[in-house]
Amino acid sequence: MSLIAQIDQDIKLAMLAKQADRLRGLRAIKSALLLARTEKGATEELTPETEIKVLQKLVKQRKESADIYKAQNRDDLYQVEVAEMLVIEPYLPQQMTRFEIEGYLQELISRIGATSIQDMGRVMGMANKELAGKADGKAIAEIVKQLLG
Repeated sequence: MSLIAQIDQDIKLAMLAKQADRLRGLRAIKSALLLARTEKGATEELTPETEIKVLQKLVKQRKESADIYKAQNRDDLYQVEVAEMLVIEPYLPQQMTRFEIEGYLQELISRIGATSIQDMGRVMGMANKELAGKADGKAIAEIVKQLLG
C-alpha cells in the first residue's frame, strides 16, 4: 500500500474516532505529498525516497516552530506543533541511535580512507546519501567532525 493510500485510510479512522490532533497532522502529510506530486518535473507517483524527504521536512518545520513558540512562552501553539510532529514521525523509517551512527561512520571513514577534517565533504556526501531518512544531518555532521577532528 502506498503512503498516500495509508494516510487516506488513517484520515478516515481519525475522523471516525474524532481525533482532531491526529487528523490535523494526517491532513498536513496528505497536503505535502499531493503538493510534491504536482511539482514541476515530478512523476505521477512519488518514490519512497521523495516521500521520506517530504515527511522529514514536515517534522523539521514542526520542530523549528515548536522551538520558537517555546521561546516565546506560547505553550498553546507549542503543544499543537508537538502533537502534529508526533503524528508525522511514525511514518518515517526508524531513526538510528547515536551509537549506530558512530559505528557506521567509523566504518565509512576507514572504507574511503578519510584522515582529516579536509575529507569531511566526501564523508558527509556519502553518509547523507546512505543514511537518508535514517539519521539527522546535524547529528551526522557533528559525529563526523568529532571523528575526523
